[in-house]
Amino acid sequence: MRIRTTFGAAACAVGIALSFPVSAHAADGPFLYSYGDGQVGALDSPPSRECITLPQVADESVPPAHTPYNETDSAATVFSGADCTGDYFTLRPDGGHASARLKLRSVVFS
Repeated sequence: MRIRTTFGAAACAVGIALSFPVSAHAADGPFLYSYGDGQVGALDSPPSRECITLPQVADESVPPAHTPYNETDSAATVFSGADCTGDYFTLRPDGGHASARLKLRSVVFS
């Protein structure tokens, strides 16, 4: 009888914990990139698991961004196309970066 009571209480506690809304996780810190004639764009603590098309380079008629620098606490996967399409490369968290040869238009954080 004692085992059933303990199991029932544990199951109830798990059910209550799962009923609370989970807050959206964000990648903590800045993600920087260059675009245009030496301009620098930044995403500050961007949302995780959500594709972000960089607004300055969303239009395919303008040159893509380059030289990304990931200072967030999450891995950043950058894509050559808008809407997380095309070739991709993953930058490690806390300082992952790439040269001007890496072109990007969108990014998603783990």
